Amino acid sequence: MTSSSPQQRPPPPAGIVVSGLHKTYGNGNSAVIALRDVQLRVEPGEVVGLVGPSGSGKSTLLKCLGAVLTPSGGQIELGGQVVFDGDHWLHPDLTRLRREQIGFIFQSPYLLPFLSVRDNVALLAMLLGRSNQEARAAADQLLADLDMAHRADAMPNRLSGGEQQRVAIARALVNRPPILLADEPTAPLDSPRAMAVMDLLERLAGQMGTSVIVVTHDEKILPRLQRIYAVRDGVVGEGRRERVRDAPLRFLSRRLRKT
Repeated sequence: MTSSSPQQRPPPPAGIVVSGLHKTYGNGNSAVIALRDVQLRVEPGEVVGLVGPSGSGKSTLLKCLGAVLTPSGGQIELGGQVVFDGDHWLHPDLTRLRREQIGFIFQSPYLLPFLSVRDNVALLAMLLGRSNQEARAAADQLLADLDMAHRADAMPNRLSGGEQQRVAIARALVNRPPILLADEPTAPLDSPRAMAVMDLLERLAGQMGTSVIVVTHDEKILPRLQRIYAVRDGVVGEGRRERVRDAPLRFLSRRLRKT
């Protein structure tokens, strides 16, 4: 009598899958192609980078993935669910999709000037139904992780640019989103604080299975990225699976385009 082998659980769906995505601004002779036939995949728990020169399409791609911009065509799948197909969004409520599924870290902090640091971080959790006490406790923990606990009661106009960015990062993480999109998250930070941010992103990815995409020109964080996609003229190169240790960013796109 033979015993049956235990059933293997199917692997979780990829966090982000992009197929044939393109984005064009304008029409006719004035049309500008921002993205061309983008193919991209990020697994749960991965922290991957997008690198390339300014104007190459990195931020446009991030905004399409975050349902901030509507692509001109292609498909976007988030967590196993197709949310954009062809020329329209399939999710019935894009605002709720962004609140529940996607964390954003923008180049500018966009903090609410009339709320304290703590409440800027806690607000999104409150909007999704968590109690004020629970949301503020989560905010305090993230602020402590980012060396900002001592500024929890301060107003945004009393913060430096780097401090405002750390508050914005905490806000993006407060709901532990399954998708995190970060546009130059460490640009205004010194090396120790940039590494603390990467520690936090890696921990979130590892513990929660979050799929993280980081747009960056910051050479000091390149070794912390598991794969890197090079972007140039709207074309996204295949992501390398080796960690990049010491390659200067100005040479990185050239190297990846040749692989």
